[in-house]
Amino acid sequence: MHLFKAIRQRDPAIRSWLEVLLYPGFWCMVFHRPCHLLYRWRLFFLARLVSQYSRFLTGIEIHPGAQIGKGVFIDHGMGVVIGETCIIGDGVLIYHGVTLGGVGNVKGPRHPVVEDNVIIGTGATILGRVNIGEGAKIGAGAVVLKDVPAHCTVVGEQGRVVNAESSTRHELENLKSRITELKKLVDHHN
Repeated sequence: MHLFKAIRQRDPAIRSWLEVLLYPGFWCMVFHRPCHLLYRWRLFFLARLVSQYSRFLTGIEIHPGAQIGKGVFIDHGMGVVIGETCIIGDGVLIYHGVTLGGVGNVKGPRHPVVEDNVIIGTGATILGRVNIGEGAKIGAGAVVLKDVPAHCTVVGEQGRVVNAESSTRHELENLKSRITELKKLVDHHN
């Protein structure tokens, strides 16, 4: 019942309760509950089998190990990926194209913790064991690699240079090329 209420309250386009049955965000949660139960019973293959079927039907990939609270609504949903050790609180709203992913291939907690009543915008990427505080808003396309305090808004990409040597080498090659061109111009005018 929490899911029906969450969808009805958060989607102004919905006209009737029956329309909820057409939402992929509804069906992925319907499938995730038994998947997670199978996962907790250590029936990993069955859990993954059901989750892959759900992914095929909805376009939303939720690992059976992910812990998801009540009233979580994935709006539109296509392309959403939620990793194995992800923990999502109650009342979270997730739009399409969101990735709640891990970093590295170590065992153990490596996916985000999303507290209650968070909104995650279209195409946002949250990577690693970061904590997204209660009531936070993650803007569309944002890349989050660090904890976000409660009731804060995050926007933008957090890109940075990770291989300065290669960047410097490229700049030197461009500079050499420009010097060669200038020498040719000087020789041509003399």
